[in-house]
Amino acid sequence: MPRRPLFGRKMPAEAARIGEILREETVGGILLLAAAVAALVWANWPGADSYATFLNAHFGVESLHARLTVAQWAGDGLLAIFFFAAGLEVKREFVAGDLSTVSKAVLPVLAAVGGMAVPALVFVLVNLDSGSGALRGWAIPSATDIAFAVAVLAVISTHLPTALRTFLLTLAVVDDLLAITIIAIFYTADFKLLPLLLALLPIAAFGGLVHRRVRSWWLLVPLAVLAWGLVHASGVHATVAGVLLAFTVPVLRSEAAGGPEAGPGLAEHFERRIRPVSAGLAVPVFALCSAGVTVGGWSGLKSSLTDRIALGIVAGLVLGKLVGIFATTYLVATFTGAELDEGLAWSDVAGLSLLGGVGFTVSLLIGELAYGTGSLRDDHAKVGVLAGSILAAILATAVLRLRNRAYRRAAP
Repeated sequence: MPRRPLFGRKMPAEAARIGEILREETVGGILLLAAAVAALVWANWPGADSYATFLNAHFGVESLHARLTVAQWAGDGLLAIFFFAAGLEVKREFVAGDLSTVSKAVLPVLAAVGGMAVPALVFVLVNLDSGSGALRGWAIPSATDIAFAVAVLAVISTHLPTALRTFLLTLAVVDDLLAITIIAIFYTADFKLLPLLLALLPIAAFGGLVHRRVRSWWLLVPLAVLAWGLVHASGVHATVAGVLLAFTVPVLRSEAAGGPEAGPGLAEHFERRIRPVSAGLAVPVFALCSAGVTVGGWSGLKSSLTDRIALGIVAGLVLGKLVGIFATTYLVATFTGAELDEGLAWSDVAGLSLLGGVGFTVSLLIGELAYGTGSLRDDHAKVGVLAGSILAAILATAVLRLRNRAYRRAAP
C-alpha cells in the first residue's frame, strides 16, 4: 500500500485560492513592516513625546464605556477586524479546507500545537527565577504572524511548492485559533458574565441575517458594534467578538437558503471585503501604535536584550518554533508512516518551522495584556518580539534561499 504523502499537491482551484490569499497577505506584510519601522523611528527621534501624546489621546463615548485611548482603540477595536478575517478563514478551513477531515487536519493542528507549546515552555524555563509576574508572558512567543511571514516569503521570491505554502497558511490559521483561545481564557480581567451573555443576542441576530444571505451593512455593522461593545464590557478581550461573529457566517450555502443549488456562503464574500481592510488598515495601524518602543541607543537596546523576558521571547520564537513545528511534523510522519511528497526535503520543513517564528501582531498584543501597555516589561517584550522575529526571518531566509535555488534549477 502506498504511503500517504505529507504536503501533497493541491487541486488547481484550491491552489488558486491559496495564491490569492498569499498575495493579499504579502501586501499586508509589507505595510506591517513599514508601520513597525515608522513606529520605531517616531518613538526614538527627538520629537518622541508626540508619539506618546498620540497614543494616549482619548476619544469615544464615556457613557457606553467606550472612551479609550488611540492605543486601546487600535488593540481592542481595529484588531477585532483582523480577528474577524482570521475567524472567517478558520471556519472555512474547518468546513471546506485543509482542516475539514481528520486526515487533513492532523498535521497542521498538531504542528500548530507543538509550535505553540514548545516556545511557551522555552519562555517559562528561561524565566523561572525572573521575579513575580514575569511568567505572565508565557504565551508571547507562541504566535505566528502570517502577514509578516508571507512578506518574508515574497522577499525570498521562493519557488516552494504550493503545498508547503498552504501548510504555512493553515498552520497560521490554527495558530490564530489557539491564540484567540489563550487570550480569552488566560488574559481576561474583571470578568462580568451578564454583558457576555447579552452579547450573544446581537451575535445570534447577526448569524440569523447572514444565514439568510443578508449583506446590508446598515443592519450587520450596528449588530457587530453592539456585540463588540458588550464583549468589551464583559472583561473578555474585545477581539474575541470578531471571532464569534465570523463563526456565524456560513461557508457553504444550503439548498434551503440558496435555492435549488447549493454554493458558497457569505464567508467568501465577507473575506474579500474584510481582508483588505484588515491587512491594509487594521494591522498596520496596530503596528504603528504597538511597535514604537523607546530603545535608548545601543546601551538601552543591550539592556533590553539582556532582560530575561526578552531573551525568553527570542529563544521561544527562534528555537521553540523550530523544535516545536519540525519535531511534531517529523513525529507525525514517523507514527503515521507518511512520507514527504516527491521532490520535497526535510530542510523545507525546517525553513518553514523557522519562518513560523516570525511573530508580531498577536505577540505584541499578548505582551500588552500580560504586562500592561507602556510598562518596562512590555517594552522589553516588544524588543524581544522584534529581535526574535527578525532573527527567525533571517535564518528562515538563509535556509529557504538554498531550497529556492534547488527548485529553480528543477523547474522546467
